Amino acid sequence: EKGGSLPNMIHGADVGNRDTSDAPLWLSVAVDDYRRVSGRDDILDDDCGGRSLRRVLADLAQAIWRGTEHGVRADPETGLVFSPAHFTWMDTNHPAATPREGFPIEIQALWYKSLRLLDEIGAPGAPWGDWASRVRAAVIEFYARGAGGGLCDCLHGAPGIGARRAEVDDACRPNQLLAVTLGLIDDRRRARQVVEACGPLLVPGGLRSLADAAVTRPLAVRHRGKLLNDPQRPYWGRYEGDEDTRRKPAYHNGTAWTWLYPSYAEAVVCAWGASARPAARGLLEAMVPVMEACCLGQIPEIVDGDAPHAQRGCSAQAWGVSE
Repeated sequence: EKGGSLPNMIHGADVGNRDTSDAPLWLSVAVDDYRRVSGRDDILDDDCGGRSLRRVLADLAQAIWRGTEHGVRADPETGLVFSPAHFTWMDTNHPAATPREGFPIEIQALWYKSLRLLDEIGAPGAPWGDWASRVRAAVIEFYARGAGGGLCDCLHGAPGIGARRAEVDDACRPNQLLAVTLGLIDDRRRARQVVEACGPLLVPGGLRSLADAAVTRPLAVRHRGKLLNDPQRPYWGRYEGDEDTRRKPAYHNGTAWTWLYPSYAEAVVCAWGASARPAARGLLEAMVPVMEACCLGQIPEIVDGDAPHAQRGCSAQAWGVSE
């Protein structure tokens, strides 16, 4: 951890790739998962290079609140976290196929989870619970899309533009599920709306990264000045062909991702309670045929959004396997 950042990836001793807004916040999720399953809070006092893990988590959150050198920062009015373009897991660039500069919904869910953890463990340094309440209120105010609409994916804006002045999109993406699974949306009525809104994203073993539907806020993908897609119908169902003009535009605009798939099953249980566990198990069992094809016993990175949902990308992907 350095100044509110964690490496996006590590190459030997090189930890300089820090262009990420979600990696630092996933650390809090991992710590909370571990302590809940193990029953051990003593890890919070482990020494991490001269700081306790508790202090590392607190320093990280405080740095994000003030603003990191990479541009990740909290909006002082709403408490929502601003993310530069291509700093989320949807980080395709050159061309910028999924520009989400502004306030992506999953970043707010991860931020909320981090603040709630810090409040629960009594971390010093800030009114974590108050900050978390501000974030939740802002998400309800700005992201809710009305009856049956789920949550918008991103409030779009340039650096320095507050969430209140950002532009709301109407793209249906799976990132909103993390608002349910990470506890940001805990009202079951709203949680069910989110899950139902994501229903069109489901394919066997994966979740489409974008719904096959028209949008009112255009999503244009350009490469060297040439428009590659229909900005009003940006869904791209097959991940094939030239990398820059065909695969990158499809990567997060319709391609289905395996690592997100269990989040849908988890969100079903969050929204409908324990009675939905058999349905969630049934959803997860749809992964078995995927595991029995291509690289046996493994999970591929992605599958096509369009039938027959051919496996693409890495044939054994750590994100998918771990989820």
